[in-house]
Amino acid sequence: MDTTTVEHKQSPYQEIIRQGLWKNNPGLVQLLGLCPLLAVTSSLTNALGLGLATVLVLLSTNTVVSLIRNFVPNEIRIPVFVMVIASVVTVIELLMHAFMYNLYQALGIFIPLIVTNCIVIGRAEAYASKNAVLPAAFDGLMMGTGFALVLCTLGAVREVLGAGTLFAGADLLLGDWAKVLTVHLYQADHQFLLAILPPGAFLVMGFLIAAKNTIDARAAAKAKPVEQKISRARVTHVSTQ
Repeated sequence: MDTTTVEHKQSPYQEIIRQGLWKNNPGLVQLLGLCPLLAVTSSLTNALGLGLATVLVLLSTNTVVSLIRNFVPNEIRIPVFVMVIASVVTVIELLMHAFMYNLYQALGIFIPLIVTNCIVIGRAEAYASKNAVLPAAFDGLMMGTGFALVLCTLGAVREVLGAGTLFAGADLLLGDWAKVLTVHLYQADHQFLLAILPPGAFLVMGFLIAAKNTIDARAAAKAKPVEQKISRARVTHVSTQ
């Protein structure tokens, strides 16, 4: 009896999408960047603003690091990568200061702190410095998007539980016209402070991680390979009559 298994082969870009958005998500699996993840996600607007900034930083730094990877001596690669990250973050910080000043004030110190975010330096060292430009840029985009999705989910849940609104202050990010995007789900006499304060962020984050682990466990249980048993006929005797 033979056992045959069929393997589904994914393209490198499909694997990058899968790793960044789910399997190796920076926020839910690697648990990197928890300081801004838990500190600024009191509303969906703040979370989306920081998420977009992180996506731009990851995309830009991965691209630049991949371009210069063959010209940087191995002994000084980390300081060079940090200088690249700091330069990109400075540009984005100045742009936000010029065009999104109110959001820039709301996010505060957490914009320049992207320089020290372990996600950014980690992807630069682990992936961008070892791969071509296009895969490196795509990896930065997917890792940043995965992190931004976790930020937005946290921000949305905490805002709904704490204030009864969704996307309040959208005009800080998108302009005055975006005030109409604010959704009032219920009228609360008092805000639910536990959801808005940092302890609420830890609790919601814990539930998100538990939900992901449950989904992964159920998917793994359903994906057990089905063994296909093939019987072979064996000739034991040939009659000459």
